[in-house]
Amino acid sequence: MEEAGDVVFRVSTEGQILFASHRAVQLIAAQAPLTGTVLAQLLTEDDRPALQTALADVLTSEQSRLFESRIKCATGETPFELRLSCYANQQGLKELLVVGRNMEQQRATEERLRHMATHDALTELPNRLLLSDRIRMVIANARRSGQSFSVACIGLDGFKKVNDGLGHPVGDAVLRTAASRLRKTLRDSDTLARVGGDEFVAILPGTATEAQIKLVTGRLIATLQSPFEIDSHTIYVGASVGVAVYPQHAEEEGRLLALADVAMSRAKETGKARCVVYSPSESGPPEHDISLEAAMFQAVREGEFLLFYQPIVDARTREIQGFETLMRWKHPTLGMVPPVRFIPIAETNGLINLLGAWALKAACVQLKQFEEVAKRPLYISVNISPRQFRNDKFLDVLDDAIAFSGLQGEQLVLEITEGTLMVDPVHAESILSKMAERKARIAIDDFGTGYSSLAYLKRFPISVLKIDRTFIRDLPNSEKDAAICNAVLDLAKHLDLSVVAEGVETEDQLTYLQERGCQYIQGYLTGKPMAANIAMAALRESMHLKIVQPDLRQVAK
Repeated sequence: MEEAGDVVFRVSTEGQILFASHRAVQLIAAQAPLTGTVLAQLLTEDDRPALQTALADVLTSEQSRLFESRIKCATGETPFELRLSCYANQQGLKELLVVGRNMEQQRATEERLRHMATHDALTELPNRLLLSDRIRMVIANARRSGQSFSVACIGLDGFKKVNDGLGHPVGDAVLRTAASRLRKTLRDSDTLARVGGDEFVAILPGTATEAQIKLVTGRLIATLQSPFEIDSHTIYVGASVGVAVYPQHAEEEGRLLALADVAMSRAKETGKARCVVYSPSESGPPEHDISLEAAMFQAVREGEFLLFYQPIVDARTREIQGFETLMRWKHPTLGMVPPVRFIPIAETNGLINLLGAWALKAACVQLKQFEEVAKRPLYISVNISPRQFRNDKFLDVLDDAIAFSGLQGEQLVLEITEGTLMVDPVHAESILSKMAERKARIAIDDFGTGYSSLAYLKRFPISVLKIDRTFIRDLPNSEKDAAICNAVLDLAKHLDLSVVAEGVETEDQLTYLQERGCQYIQGYLTGKPMAANIAMAALRESMHLKIVQPDLRQVAK
């Protein structure tokens, strides 16, 4: 009987102990023999009524029963699983046998596993799972009370340099210190979680006004601006914060987190070490729409992506010289999906490489058809996204497009933004030089809206500048826009570069630019983006006019 369990008791029908095992006596450290003691007295006060009920039930049913309770031991209250059984003794009288198993170690293991499932191993902060549960609780409370709250997404600035330069152990130490600082800055009623990498999320009940958000996020940013002393290293990182407010911005847990993350990205893009509260007008839609992404992959399979072509014309004669290729998506239920919605997603998931390769090859083939109609040389201009440009297969894609279409390299203009070039100038110089070896011309798209340094005009083999529409829109009345356009045209003239003015919509704009030496015009005045068959009709119309006009002049004489 001594070995039947961690504690073993024989108990009378009245609940008194008739026998206690040696191990039971040791665990309880009783000062007097346990015989004659009421078993319930060994349990915590809260568990005694339930024990009495369980003992009575076993006596009545004569069926064994498991009962969980806490026994007052020498080391404190200890959880036990007790098996209660009824039997007849040698005299044929009913007695109870209570065999207990110490559950302290198992409970501790279970608690550790629960903690590991809901907490980040590195910082001991709640993880995404527990964060999700906490947000749902705060949302439920907010709905009952009508009180708003905020979700703040906190991302360390420049953390990658720590891991890359000093190693992951130092990086982990920075994260632990950052977590500790943030936790001390927040209230007990707030929740701070680590959601991966160098990102944390704080739930801030009762924080909703502009002043409240500014106060709390200011403290969060300030606490991470102080240097981190790790081993012998002094490290500066800082943080950017994005905030979404319930219910102003969203009422659902996932949406709140997504919008806070969008706002944080905006904070990083616009200077870092600052807080941005989500604004649809500034941040636009969330950068990653899962349902739209799924529809995009379906669209590729179903051939829903199209190419439109916007004429680029001679500013003096208005004759079409080439076309800019523009990608469009015609969804069966959504209609025409704006590029601003699907291009960022394609950039993120890598689909832009597939779409970009298709667009480049298709545009080159289409140019041959345009030339057959026009009966003269034309050129095609294709936008190259940042991810395409950085892809190590890009030059192979370019070679395939030129070889497949039979174009001359100089008939192809590849439009690249200033920002794309300046992310990695050394890589850009290498790729641009190889593009130039293929005779392809390089155009700087949206010129003047990116990096202010003009050194790349000397460094890179650039052929064309495209003046962004923001500098054209208010011409000729805006003195500042006029000064910028004049400077670009003068710069291009001295560097022997062609210039295309984008977004030309009025005759006054065209006249102003043409008088100042701008060679090429692109905009709604001379042609909106159009399907290939309409572009060919426009080229045929131009041919018709060139043939008919001389005849009309002869008749007039």
